[in-house]
Amino acid sequence: MPRLTKIYTKTGDDGTTALGTKQRVPKDHPRVRAYGAVDELNSFIGQALAQGLCDKLSQALPPIQNQLFHLGSDLSFPPDEAEEFKVPRIEQRHVDALETLIDEMNAELGPLQNFILPGGSLGAATLQVARAVCRRAERRLVTLARQDEVRSESVTYLNRLSDALFVMARYENLQRGISEPLWDSRE
Repeated sequence: MPRLTKIYTKTGDDGTTALGTKQRVPKDHPRVRAYGAVDELNSFIGQALAQGLCDKLSQALPPIQNQLFHLGSDLSFPPDEAEEFKVPRIEQRHVDALETLIDEMNAELGPLQNFILPGGSLGAATLQVARAVCRRAERRLVTLARQDEVRSESVTYLNRLSDALFVMARYENLQRGISEPLWDSRE
């Protein structure tokens, strides 16, 4: 477990940051942009939780936040060094758990009859923001994968998580008794 004794180091004042192994890269490096988007996603999930969600989501999301820390940690190490440092990683079991959660919630929701707009309850709206940020994080991983190794489980996990966050937003509205805001293609 890392121990932070000082929050500011001043080492990033030159526009660089350290990867997990202390290798310095520009703060806009694709690897940094990828794990930064994962961190932003985790923050929005925390905001949704702080707003108060139904019990099922309040129980499901904290483990997902921990898994996002796994992903961010994995992404902060160059791939050839992550093994050496035994960095926690996203595994297929995490993807499987998301699929099970999606299936459970969908069984209660029923089929989607129309496109929906982000909104409804405050928690559902925040989960929709998290979904959009998750898609951005996924795109950042795909960009990174063009120039460096990215584990396929990581991309799959974010793809499935964005689906899960969409379903969670619908589920939260259902639990609150709030109708889903539907897209009106004629307006």
